[in-house]
Amino acid sequence: MRDRPGRFSNPFQPPRESLIERQIRDAQEAGAFDDLPFQGERLPLEDDSAAGDWALAYRMLRNARFAPPWIETDKEVRALLGQREAIHARAARSSPIGRARDRQELTRIVCAANAAISRLNQEAPTERQHRRPLDLQSELEKLERAQTGEDAPR
Repeated sequence: MRDRPGRFSNPFQPPRESLIERQIRDAQEAGAFDDLPFQGERLPLEDDSAAGDWALAYRMLRNARFAPPWIETDKEVRALLGQREAIHARAARSSPIGRARDRQELTRIVCAANAAISRLNQEAPTERQHRRPLDLQSELEKLERAQTGEDAPR
């Protein structure tokens, strides 16, 4: 009796367990698979119907955590806008030294965001994905109003 080409197996000896099979069995016994998502349920299907013929390509890119350049640039813009909002949120609690630091940091962030927005507007396939650049002067005025406690814009 052959179990592998060129090797004979003994019918009275239990089959040998491969290294991988043993590691899987050990992990099962240790409970490593007990907390997996969707355990005992059907796996959810991802709806790629809008992608048409490109569905497989999009799924491969998504699984590789890769996105087209304009989407990556938009993520960068959103991160910078989040930093801008954080500066505005903490402005009322800033000390005089912190206010100067916030002003410099806001200027840096607005310039970086405008550069990223410019890149995004060049890379995006349609105008729907475009963003308007930020106005540095109005951002600094908004920061100053927040720092002095004036909530209403002028």
